[in-house]
Amino acid sequence: MRVLVVEDDGKLGSLLSRVLASQGYAVTLARSVQETRARALRDVDLAIIDWMLPDGDGLEVCTMLRRDEFEGPILVLTARGETRDKVHALDLGADDYLTKPFELDELLARLRALTRRASRALDIGPLHIDVAKRYAFAGGRLLNLTAREFDLLLYLARRAGTPVSKSELLENVWDTEEIVINVVEVHVSRLRDKLGPEAALLETVRGHGYRVKSGP
Repeated sequence: MRVLVVEDDGKLGSLLSRVLASQGYAVTLARSVQETRARALRDVDLAIIDWMLPDGDGLEVCTMLRRDEFEGPILVLTARGETRDKVHALDLGADDYLTKPFELDELLARLRALTRRASRALDIGPLHIDVAKRYAFAGGRLLNLTAREFDLLLYLARRAGTPVSKSELLENVWDTEEIVINVVEVHVSRLRDKLGPEAALLETVRGHGYRVKSGP
């Protein structure tokens, strides 16, 4: 998942970059409207934009992204907390609004919620996942997955290209009472069997965990 962070506060920008990277996001950081214009934004999946920037307005960035047909979620950060400000930001294309100061846990939870709402379908090479209907296809073939296998595949697919550790998978895919020895390895093995000719999509990253390939 690739995220654009537009934040002119150096300390906050660096903190957000570190925290988001630790959560598996690939971060592109810009500190001004001009820097944002200079960034390659074609592959960005979501954006976090500070309202007050040194050379303009974060809402100008929001409008610019929408004009360029950016369809991902946009979260606006600002010290402004009045309802009319929130309405103004939402009317200009933002999907959510977080008032400073904020807790990082709340920011991450809002990003997850925005991502869930936006991700109705995922296409990664021969893999197609209909999130709303909970169907997964590989090479045009419907996969007969259990609920947990679907959750595992979806979690890895949302982080395509990024290695995901077993501990992260256990924390986010399984309930505590379901965790038994080798539960991740067993489910990954079953997923590969069901992926059949497309099993190479699901890679083992030695010493770390697993990864869904994002490219050839």
